[in-house]
Amino acid sequence: MAQGISVHVGLNKVDPKQYEGWDGQLTACEADAKDMVALAKKQGFKSSTVLLTKDATAKGLSDAILGAAKTLKSGDLFFLSYSGHGGQVNDTNHDEDDDRMDETWVCYDRQLIDDELYDLWGKFKPGVRIVVLSDSCHSGTVLREIPAFISGGARIRAMPTAVIKQVQKAHAKMYRKIQDEHPAAESAKVGASVLLISGCMDNQTSQDGARNGLFTGTLKKVWNGGKFEGSYRKFRDVIVSTMPSDQTPNYYFVGPANPKFEAQRPFAV
Repeated sequence: MAQGISVHVGLNKVDPKQYEGWDGQLTACEADAKDMVALAKKQGFKSSTVLLTKDATAKGLSDAILGAAKTLKSGDLFFLSYSGHGGQVNDTNHDEDDDRMDETWVCYDRQLIDDELYDLWGKFKPGVRIVVLSDSCHSGTVLREIPAFISGGARIRAMPTAVIKQVQKAHAKMYRKIQDEHPAAESAKVGASVLLISGCMDNQTSQDGARNGLFTGTLKKVWNGGKFEGSYRKFRDVIVSTMPSDQTPNYYFVGPANPKFEAQRPFAV
């Protein structure tokens, strides 16, 4: 029988010492992670790990993913959820043709670069199914300013442009070393099938909330305690239909095509 392992990350703040005085304060990310743990347990996942704020370091997250990669075999399911800020660092291995920036998840002690994630996906055995939920601004562009809030006062889950520049200047050597140690994302060899559903499109922002992020809260309503019936794509489409037009969850696939996986009921081990 197939088995499932899940990892859930929620950061309500980051270490200001590592982000040039910025603490990245958010409200609902830890609650998002806890709710996704509850969902995974109800779905029969063999084990679930939750990393909240100070425990959500780049190494802690990488180690948790690597542990799953070592355990899971073809046909098994890995479920990863991330709630926190999205960020960017300068692309030094030239795998980003559009904006010359690598996308990141903003962990407590440093940013986890997309090249590192692709490298980790490559550690999983062929045939493993991976579903990733990212309630953050997973992408963006240096051509626009990223604010801390949107109109109406809601916080957004993206490192502000000014902080991106300050962190890049202060820690350029560290991030260059990380990029030198990992292959460019586009050249990583991924044998598992990785499905990413993220909180918004590249040119949009993901909203924080009082109880959940807007994406996670909507996802929970659509999931309806497990009563949802349909495929992953239908799941994403129904979520989109109930969210505002300025935040449209994205659907992205990495690795070998796996139509059977995409056609399954979400989170089915």
